[in-house]
Amino acid sequence: MVADATGMVQTSVTEHVLAALERITRTEEVRRNLDLELFELDLLDSLGVVELLVLLADRLGVEVSPAEFDREEWATPRKILAFVEARRAAIR
Repeated sequence: MVADATGMVQTSVTEHVLAALERITRTEEVRRNLDLELFELDLLDSLGVVELLVLLADRLGVEVSPAEFDREEWATPRKILAFVEARRAAIR
């Protein structure tokens, strides 16, 4: 978390993404191991992806249609974070 110019504490993008992943996968391991293979370990499935897409849109303004989703680009928490950061940079 970081303080903005008004002194209000704002949650970082990383924190938002990891909190969403932790909630969806029901494991804290996503925070400890950013290279955790989410699909290979059955921690994330198609329903979880949709839930994550909705959370990213609601909390971070990152719109991703299910048609844009690429399982390989979203295979690990690290890859999801990189994707979200790139998408946010593109919309600024």
